[in-house]
Amino acid sequence: MAFSTPLLTLTPLILLLLSPLIQAQSAPAPAPAPAGPINITGILDKGGQFTTFIKLLTSTQAANQIENQINNSNQGMTVFAPTDNAFNNLKAGSLNQLNDQEQVQLVQYHILPVFYKLNDLLLVSNPVRTQASSSDGGSWGLNFTGRANQVNVSTGLVETQINNALRQESPLAVYQVDQVLLPNALFGVKPPSAAPVPSSKTPSSSSNTTRAAADGPTSEDDSGCSGRINMGLGLVAGLALFCVGVVS
Repeated sequence: MAFSTPLLTLTPLILLLLSPLIQAQSAPAPAPAPAGPINITGILDKGGQFTTFIKLLTSTQAANQIENQINNSNQGMTVFAPTDNAFNNLKAGSLNQLNDQEQVQLVQYHILPVFYKLNDLLLVSNPVRTQASSSDGGSWGLNFTGRANQVNVSTGLVETQINNALRQESPLAVYQVDQVLLPNALFGVKPPSAAPVPSSKTPSSSSNTTRAAADGPTSEDDSGCSGRINMGLGLVAGLALFCVGVVS
């Protein structure tokens, strides 16, 4: 009985000291903060070698289109981002020769309207539709080939390997490519323009001559003919008077 009283006295003190620890262990963990909207230009800027492509995405408003779709759609998107070296290796003036609409089409040609992991691209049915496919009736698809973790993308004009995955998490995949994907519709050989057909409205000289002959003699011809007739009548009258004088 002598030891029970101190123990009873210490028990409330021990419980008081352990109470914060017990409460901390039993309290639920705070929920993680919701992820913010995906920013395509931020992803590329973090990569450090996509300055030209970022400028094109911004100037053509394609960046806004990507962010709106991936944040409000279940299909997601896949973007192939050419490096700055890829643009530098283009023929001089290749981008400047494109008008505003064609620059939009070029950027959209680097975007698939569906989220694909790298291995999924080996299972697609070629050609794969791009964002540019709806802007023209021609062929704006991409073709994918390869095996294992090596995937190549081809446009018909260029073929390059898909390298580093800057992001590969739904709803957006962003892959680095070391060549600009040049669509045949913009950079292919243009068919020669047809030669203009000569006009058939100009009358020929032979038709003018024929028409003049059909119209008959001019007024100048008429006056010459009447003068010759008058001279003939005068000669006949003079000859008649001469004969009368001889008879008489």
